[in-house]
Amino acid sequence: MIHSLKPRFVLSCLFMTLSAALAAEPPQGFTALFNGKDLDGWRGGSTYDHRKLLSLPDAERAAQIEKWTATMTQPGKDGKPHWRVEGDELVNDGFGDYATTKKDYGDFELLLEYKTVPKADSGVYLRGVPQVQIWDSTEDDEKSVKLGKPKGSGGLWNNSAGAPGKDPLVKADKAFGEWNKFRIVMVGSRVSVWLNGTLVVDHAVMENYYDRKTPVPVTGPIQLQTHGGEIRWKNIFLREIGAEEANRILSEKGTAGFKPIWNGKDFEGWAGAVADHEIKDGDMVIKQGKSGTIHWNHELGDFSVRMEFNTPPGGNNGLAIRHSGEGNPSVDAMCELQVLDDRAEKYAKLDPRQFHGSAYGMVAAHKGYTRQAGEWNFQEVTVKGSTIKVELNGTTILDTDLSKVDPSTFMDGKTHPGKDRAKGFFGFAGHTDPVRFRNLSVKE
Repeated sequence: MIHSLKPRFVLSCLFMTLSAALAAEPPQGFTALFNGKDLDGWRGGSTYDHRKLLSLPDAERAAQIEKWTATMTQPGKDGKPHWRVEGDELVNDGFGDYATTKKDYGDFELLLEYKTVPKADSGVYLRGVPQVQIWDSTEDDEKSVKLGKPKGSGGLWNNSAGAPGKDPLVKADKAFGEWNKFRIVMVGSRVSVWLNGTLVVDHAVMENYYDRKTPVPVTGPIQLQTHGGEIRWKNIFLREIGAEEANRILSEKGTAGFKPIWNGKDFEGWAGAVADHEIKDGDMVIKQGKSGTIHWNHELGDFSVRMEFNTPPGGNNGLAIRHSGEGNPSVDAMCELQVLDDRAEKYAKLDPRQFHGSAYGMVAAHKGYTRQAGEWNFQEVTVKGSTIKVELNGTTILDTDLSKVDPSTFMDGKTHPGKDRAKGFFGFAGHTDPVRFRNLSVKE
């Protein structure tokens, strides 16, 4: 009997070894950030604004990174490095600077597994911004309750109090000694988190911890935080998300109340400079060299509009907001929201209020969130009373109240007689470049 069990035992061990090896293989489309062998691809990092790091002189930046990285291999109380590899696991003793990817990422889907110990506190930084929270959800003393620990891990803990995503929707942590699994999807500033297969953050805006008036960076590293307690990581896989998929993710969220305003075939229901526009491959395009304004022939007060747009290199256009149907939308409508290829060199010296998403000549939008010329962008604009909010590719780049803008500060001293319009048309203000629009919908 003893001899007959040996083959089974050997086969069982081989099967478990094979299963572990297969489990460590990245799913299709993903790459392994941790190779299961060493810290190749990782450097040290800290709670430090990634934009600030990139702005440092090369030598100073390199020295700072070298300093952080050196702490990763320093020995802890047990004589072992703070960060080390044991088997196929990346282990941290709770000290040293954070494991940080050398590569920066934009939109992505991140998979990872972690296992921690009682009273530990950790997290995952996205594009260098804290953080998707990890902690001991069994702690229920007064301080822990105030911090939100009993609500569980997975929330965007550094968001403002009461903001969506700060606290997880449900508690989904596993018991100590068991591995937890994260799936994190980030598109623009929008983050969704699944913990052990349960949705705990649903498409919430991640606030920029370093400057809440500025959105999170377009790109940045993934960081694994260390905070005083041992944590083990494995199966860390990432898949970069392209523009088409990102737009689909954004367009599928929050669709309630939106109705199409263009059929993609002709200009039925549209008025104004229709003759200056044409339809190409199902897109609405202003003809090269034309500059007329076309608008949906339905007057709007408060509304949200969704669309995709695509600019050629150096392309220039605009969204007419509460347009009267006559005159120049940049001054005669409530405003013109600029549509522009911000990356074009010829625009490098523009007034900030002329870049994409700006209330033209009045309020500047945050720059740098448009895609490369030739790629489709997804944008949602919300107009309520005198306020305008512009979300581009998942990131809010403008959130302003035009009634509070001092007229004496308007660009070039121009007046804006249409600024206080309560109603008007929505349309496109052409500026001679063949900018394309598609998938237009409005919610009143």
